[in-house]
Amino acid sequence: MAKRNVNEMSFLDHLEDLRWHLIRCTVAVLIFGIVAFCFPYVLFDLIIFAPTEMNFQTYEWLCYMSQSLGINDTTFCADRLPFDMQSRQVGSQFSARIWTSIYAGFIIAFPYIIYQLWKFISPGLKPNERKYSRGFIIVSSLLFFIGVLFGYYVITPLTINFLANESISDRIFNDFDFGSVISVVRSSSLASGLMFQLPIVIYFLTKVGLVTPKILKKYRKFALVIVLIISAVITPPDLTSQVIVAVPILILYQVSIFISRIVVRNQNKKERKAKA
Repeated sequence: MAKRNVNEMSFLDHLEDLRWHLIRCTVAVLIFGIVAFCFPYVLFDLIIFAPTEMNFQTYEWLCYMSQSLGINDTTFCADRLPFDMQSRQVGSQFSARIWTSIYAGFIIAFPYIIYQLWKFISPGLKPNERKYSRGFIIVSSLLFFIGVLFGYYVITPLTINFLANESISDRIFNDFDFGSVISVVRSSSLASGLMFQLPIVIYFLTKVGLVTPKILKKYRKFALVIVLIISAVITPPDLTSQVIVAVPILILYQVSIFISRIVVRNQNKKERKAKA
């Protein structure tokens, strides 16, 4: 059936269109999730549990940096992280395998999900707006994967290393439930990937007039405080780790201001041409 003009579609037609886009996204996530489910060794041993080993690239780099600065007494140079993992419930491993596969499916299918989102909103845009937004899928996907890698290689190992070495008494040995370790890896990577979508979100908020460069500049100090608080919460309580996490977020915020400025400038040019 031919696709109807967006102006001729009713509210229920839009809902029906959205439903099919969501169904396609769900199918894509399930397909990639099933693929991930079929390769548990790659998914868990090589990816999920890699940050729990001291030969992980981030620990080796941080150990090298610490020794270069003359800091030899650091947890980044230890032989192993001081904890073991165990499963306390009968079905916990199977459940973790399913949910982790779904997370992996969502991450892998993200470009297609963005594509479906674009297919839903693009009919409502003007031809010139669609022209200037052709790179939306590529840029959004690139930012997402950069964010996922940042969460996986930076936030995750810093968090695991700190929590594993945190001790209130020598009488207590860390024997973590494996599900909590998986949760740290999944949430850190996915949350970071979504956080890196900030420039894209600011772009569309500026397009609809909800955000301006002046507003972003006005609340930049508050954003700085919020970023530092977030960095302090999700990283160990040392200045180096907090800076490593905070700097990329602040850069993203500054890039968002730049993008917002460009959008407003282009809109002003169009308004002046329309009046001329």
